[in-house]
This record gives sequence, structure tokens and C-alpha cells, in this order.
Amino acid sequence: MAIFNLFSKRQKALRGEVPDVYKYDDLSNTLRVQIVHIWTDTLGNSHDYYNTYRHAESVKSAYKFIVDTLCREYGLFKLPTADKYNDRMYLDELANYLLQVEEIEKQLDIVELSFKYIDKITRDYSYLGRNNASECANNAINELNSRFKEQGVGFQFLEGEIVRVDSELIHVEAVKPALRLLNEKNYKGAQQEFLSAYEHYRHGKHKESLNDCLKSFESTMKGICDKRKWSYLSNATAKVLIQICFDKGLVPQFWQQQLSSLRSMLESSVPTGRNKLSGHGQGSTPTVVPDYLVAYMLHMTASTLVFLTTAEKELV
Repeated sequence: MAIFNLFSKRQKALRGEVPDVYKYDDLSNTLRVQIVHIWTDTLGNSHDYYNTYRHAESVKSAYKFIVDTLCREYGLFKLPTADKYNDRMYLDELANYLLQVEEIEKQLDIVELSFKYIDKITRDYSYLGRNNASECANNAINELNSRFKEQGVGFQFLEGEIVRVDSELIHVEAVKPALRLLNEKNYKGAQQEFLSAYEHYRHGKHKESLNDCLKSFESTMKGICDKRKWSYLSNATAKVLIQICFDKGLVPQFWQQQLSSLRSMLESSVPTGRNKLSGHGQGSTPTVVPDYLVAYMLHMTASTLVFLTTAEKELV
């Protein structure tokens, strides 16, 4: 459904009452209600749920799957919001749980799982018999991301995952292009590792995030080598893979000469950050990896992956 720039929104903007810094600790009640509206538009509403026509079972199955998955993962038989005395109405159980649960990570669990379902299942005509089923799914995801941004919440749903956003500019110019470029068959492993790095970052697992940054960097170069049929050892390090890419002309020779620091940057950015902060034993004193440094490494990794995959596409 279209997002309307209501009078009240325009007045808040004029008064400067719009968030200029992302928040990560809670989804507002307004946002959660808006998410429920997106569900009922896309997964189906109470009328669809109870109707006896042939598509009603799809709606029941959708909400039941999401609720049952959450219950299994949380070690519950029912969500706390389930009706204790009547037959379970999974739509209400799920909606009420989203509205009542306080932990941000569980709020995002619900959002991510439900929009994964929207992204993967509701695109088929058999779900509610929509001729524009895929368009409806895209609209639902776009509205979710717009609502996140409108509310100043630093998360987006991308490639089936909730990822944290720190800078809108970097997100648009590096993170989204990196995920899009890594969507090719040769880079699926790298994409998974890059998303895993963001997932670790969201959960405060900074060292694990840095490790996955390096894995994604190396997997991208291996994907390029596989795509171009350039041989390499299975245990090749980032430095060796960079050398292969340069030797094979991934970056034209005249640019290598002009950008003399490029090789040094590639060799020292992602691998060195990871090695110094998380790659080796930390000794008797635990190594503390600051949040801002992990964000920097994630953005650097994204930019590097965009550079490498784009260079491969341009290679004759």
C-alpha cells in the first residue's frame, strides 16, 4: 500500500521533529501496528483466515508456520498471547505477540521470519490467487523498509535478512550494491558470509563479525577465480588471492601503476583489521572490539566487494 505524507507528518518535518540518528533498541508501537497492517494486506486478514474458499488454508498455514517456528525456537508450546480457552487464532496470536513483546531481538525475529515468508511463499499465484502476487510481496517489503526509515529505526530487510544500517549513504552506495552483486551463483557463499557478518554485528558479536568480513572477502575472490577459471589452492589466503586477481588483470595494468596504494589497501584493510582484532589468540587480556570499528570494517568490506565484483564484470 502507498505511504501517504499526511499533514501531521509534514508539520513534524517543518518543526524539525524527525529522527536524524538511527535507533536500535526498540520498535515503536506505531511501527509494530504498521507491520501488522502489512501482514494483513499481504499474508491475509481475518476475513481471509476464516473464509471457506480454497485460498483460506494458505492464510492459516502462513500464520501457523510463523507461530509454530517461533514457539519451537523459543522452547514454547504456545506464544504467551495465545487464547487459553478457545481454538487458536494464529493471526491474532502473532499480532498480539509483536505488539506486546519487549525485547528488540524478539521483535526483529518476528519481523524477519514473517517477511521471509512473504518474500518466499506469497509470490506464487496459488497464495490468495493474486495475478500480481510478486508485486504485492515487493510492495510489502518496500513499505516495511520505508516504515523503518520513517521511524528512524536502523534496520532494513534485505535479501531475506534483517541487517543493521548505520549510514544511509554508505548503505545505499555500498551495502545494497554489494548484496545485489553477490546474488550471482558464484558469490552465494560470500553473500551468506557478508550477511552473517551483519547478523553478528546486530547481536554485538564483534569478533565473529570481523571473521565473517574476511571470509566474505576471500570467498568473493574465489568466486571470481572460479567464474574466470583461474586456478588457486583451496587454502589460499587473502593476500595470495589478491595477487592472482592482479596478475590476471582484474585491475588494468595502467590503473595498478596509477593507484600504487591499491594493492596495499586491499591487502591491509579487511585482513589486517580482522587479524589484529579477532584472528589470533587474545592473550591474558581480553580484546575489546569497539562497535564503531566493526561498522567501519563492514562498510570497508562492502566497498571492497563492490569494487571487485564490478571490476570482474568490466573485465574483457
